Amino acid sequence: MTEREPAEEYLEGYAEILAGVCATRRRLTREEREALGALGERAAEAGIGLRALVRAHLSAARRVRPGLSQAGAEHLLSAVEQALDAFAEGHERAQHLAVRQEEAARREFIDDLLHGRSGLGRLAERAERFGLLLSHAHAVAVAQGPEPYSDGYAVTRTVESSLVARFGNRRILLTTKDGRLICVAPADEPEVLAHFAKQAYAATDGGQVAIGRAHPGPGGVVHSYEEALNALALAARMDLTDPVLHAADLLVYPVLTRDRQAMAELVGTVLGPLRQARGGAKPLLETLTAYFDTGCVTAQAARRLSLSVRAMTYRLDRIHRLTGADPGDPVQRYTLQTAVIGARLLGWPDQPL
Repeated sequence: MTEREPAEEYLEGYAEILAGVCATRRRLTREEREALGALGERAAEAGIGLRALVRAHLSAARRVRPGLSQAGAEHLLSAVEQALDAFAEGHERAQHLAVRQEEAARREFIDDLLHGRSGLGRLAERAERFGLLLSHAHAVAVAQGPEPYSDGYAVTRTVESSLVARFGNRRILLTTKDGRLICVAPADEPEVLAHFAKQAYAATDGGQVAIGRAHPGPGGVVHSYEEALNALALAARMDLTDPVLHAADLLVYPVLTRDRQAMAELVGTVLGPLRQARGGAKPLLETLTAYFDTGCVTAQAARRLSLSVRAMTYRLDRIHRLTGADPGDPVQRYTLQTAVIGARLLGWPDQPL
């Protein structure tokens, strides 16, 4: 049989070992087991499946049997069992080593891909091995939850199974980095990252997912990944609780903080007077935040803060008196809202400006 032919190459000395063991009805020696294990390793490295190898061993044993005495023939099955056990142990050892080497190569590639530490040409060549065409544009989604996740975790397997079941092999890379789930997908398939975000949010029990913008080329993955990470960091500073964040929707915040000194001056000048209020600036800053987050609807903002509308109106009037800026006036509202955003970004009033 053609399937047996390559397997026969890895039976060197097997028949002689069986004959010697059956002649004295002994167990295999350590040297014999090591020799068979080495053959198993070589067979695994050559890509020969264990099923074909077992068939070849059993066929060889049948050819040995006619030359054995009756007592030796009765011991043949035990000898074959020992020999196959040693051979399979070597085969499995080589397989495990190959898996570990593959995992190490994949992890090294992912680290280089997400941090741009390798030459772009070489990175693109390696990417094809893992199903990515870096000549195309890609976008990256990053999910984090209440605990860190790694490859092989139940959360990771759940999300991966869902992606494979829905999209099959569409040049998607799912991995983990620094305790977060990461999905790299082609830019022309936004439904992949949308599905990843939905599944990751559910699997992480209410975690948060950020999706970077699509960028072309090998460096585009790094750029999109950094945008997603920055979006998560921004959400933590701004107390943004949306389950899915799109970096494209948050571009205004880096612009506002590009000149930190100017923003600090704006916050100090506009909101600094709130420190004079009883209880400090924080309650009134929270009032402005709720007011702007609800579209300047007083009743809705009051409900968010568990206040009466009357109490909410009183606070807004107090802010007007202290700052000189009226939250209800469109022009003055813009200045106040920009200052409030700056305060959240800079951590004021908890952090000094």
